[in-house]
Amino acid sequence: MARRWVDVVMASPDPALSSHADLLIVGGGPAARSCATAYREHGGAGAVVLVSGDTALPYFRPALSKEYLRGESEEDEIALSTAKAYREQDIAVRLGSTVRTLDVSGRSATLADGTSLTYGDCVLATGAAPAALPVPGADDPRVRYLRSVDSARELRADVEKARTAVVVGSGFIGCEAAVSIARRGVRVTMISQEELPQQARLGAAAGARIAGWLSAEGVQLVGGAEVGSIEDAREVRADGADPVSADLVLVAAGVRPCSTLAESAGVRLEHDRVVVDDRMRSGVAGLFAAGDVAYAHNAAAGRHLMVEHWGEAEAMGAVAGANAAGGDEQWAQAPGFWSMIGDHTVKHVAWGDGYDEARMIGHRDGAFTVWYIADGIIVGVLTHNADEDYERGRELVEQGSRVTGAMAP
Repeated sequence: MARRWVDVVMASPDPALSSHADLLIVGGGPAARSCATAYREHGGAGAVVLVSGDTALPYFRPALSKEYLRGESEEDEIALSTAKAYREQDIAVRLGSTVRTLDVSGRSATLADGTSLTYGDCVLATGAAPAALPVPGADDPRVRYLRSVDSARELRADVEKARTAVVVGSGFIGCEAAVSIARRGVRVTMISQEELPQQARLGAAAGARIAGWLSAEGVQLVGGAEVGSIEDAREVRADGADPVSADLVLVAAGVRPCSTLAESAGVRLEHDRVVVDDRMRSGVAGLFAAGDVAYAHNAAAGRHLMVEHWGEAEAMGAVAGANAAGGDEQWAQAPGFWSMIGDHTVKHVAWGDGYDEARMIGHRDGAFTVWYIADGIIVGVLTHNADEDYERGRELVEQGSRVTGAMAP
C-alpha cells in the first residue's frame, strides 16, 4: 500500500524515504516542538524527525477550550510555528503517523505503516489522552472528549447546533469549556463528583470562587454526583442527582499518560509514566522522555513529580532537546499553570503532592491569594488578579520557605 503522510513538512528533499534520524521525537505537542527547536538552538546537527499522530503541526492546545471553542480564533491562528519555520530549522515533521514499536537496544523504530527508522537519540513526548469515563455509554462516538484540534472542531460544530449541554467533570478543562459553551448561547449543566470545582486540588474556598464564576456565566453545577451511565449520548444519569438530558455531552474527566509505546519497549515506568532524571534521561542509553508522559526528577524539589501542565511540557522538552544536543540543562522549576475561566484568570504554582492547609487572603475587587502549606512549609500558591503574590509565591515554593504571619487569613 502506498505510504500516506498528512501535510508532511519536508526538511530534506524527501524525508519520508529517510531511514535514519539523529534525533527522533515521538509526539506532536509542546514538549515535542520545544525539544526539536532546543536541539537546533544548542547546536544539534543531523536529521531531526518529529513523528506526530496529529493532523496539524504543533499548536496551542489551551485555546481549544477557550478562544477556539467560542469561535474567536481559527485553526491557523493557534499554530505555534509555520511549516516554513520547520523547514528553515531542517526539522522533518511527519503528521498523521504513529510509532508502532520501539527497539531501544537497537535504536530503531517502526511506524504504523511499516516504515522503519534507526536513530541516534529518541525523545518520547507522547503526552496524555483524555481519560475515558468507565461507565456504560461513555464510549459512544457522539459523546465528546476534548484533546486535539480534530476533536475541538467536532465539538465546536456540535455547540453551534446545540441548545443544551452537559459537561462531566469540574477540572480546569471542564470549567473553561463549560463557560465557552455557555457563551455560545447554550444552557450548560456541569456534573461533578466534587461538591465544588477543583476542591481536592485547590481547596473549598477557591472551589467556591470558581463555582461562583460558573454560576455567573449561567452554568448550573451539580456537585457530589457520580455519573453512572450516559444514555444514547444524550442523557447523563448520576447517583444522587436527577437525570439530565442535553443535545451535547462533553466528558472532561482528566487524562491518562500515553505510555503504551514505552511499556511495550520495556522502559521503566512508575505511575504509568517514563521515569527520567532532571535532565530527562531515562535509564536506557539514548532515550529521553518529556511532558505528560514523563515521571521526571525535579532538581529544586529533590524528587520525581507528575505534571500535566502546558508550560512544564515545554520546559521539559527544551531540557531534553538541549541535552540530546550535548548540553547540560536540568528541570529545576516549580510546576505551574494558568487557567482562564471566562474573564477570570487563575495562576497556580505547586509541587503537586498535597498540602495540609489552604489559607485564602482576599484582596480588592474580588482578587485573592491562596497559600498552600504542608508542615509549616509553603508548597503552593494560587492567585487571581494578584500577580505580585504569584511571582513571590513561586520563589517561596522553590525555596521551601516557612509560612509567615503576613500570610494569615
